[in-house]
Amino acid sequence: MTISTVKISASMKEGYRTDIKCSNDFIIDQPKAGGGQGLGPSPLEVFLSSLPACICAIGRMIAAQRRIQLNGIDVSVEGDIDKNFLMGKTEEGRAGFIEIRAFVNIDADLNDEEKEAFLHEVTKRCPIADNIMNTTLVKETVVENEIIWS
Repeated sequence: MTISTVKISASMKEGYRTDIKCSNDFIIDQPKAGGGQGLGPSPLEVFLSSLPACICAIGRMIAAQRRIQLNGIDVSVEGDIDKNFLMGKTEEGRAGFIEIRAFVNIDADLNDEEKEAFLHEVTKRCPIADNIMNTTLVKETVVENEIIWS
């Protein structure tokens, strides 16, 4: 087994703005209607967007490995969430998505059965799908005056 570590750091700024440091820095924010400045996607949008991005990337990888002529993949994702829990209005339920649905259009010279098998392999090998469908240990640690990663 070969383990790699992916590192991301975040700094809270004014309002709901969070600056993310990674290979390509970006801003996460809340929409203006939610009290933010609308400077970037919300945390929920970032989370959901990682699934179709991973499906597209892994799909391209598998197509190259299998020598499949892949013309494109289009993915739409939607998730149902009870915002009352995350807003602290109830103790019932959970903070995360109750259900996430991915609608995948595969443009390749494959029949329907082959597309289903291809998508099944993509989903099986997609780290984001794996983390959504399975439990991953999350360890949080309070640190003081320490740069986590820059």
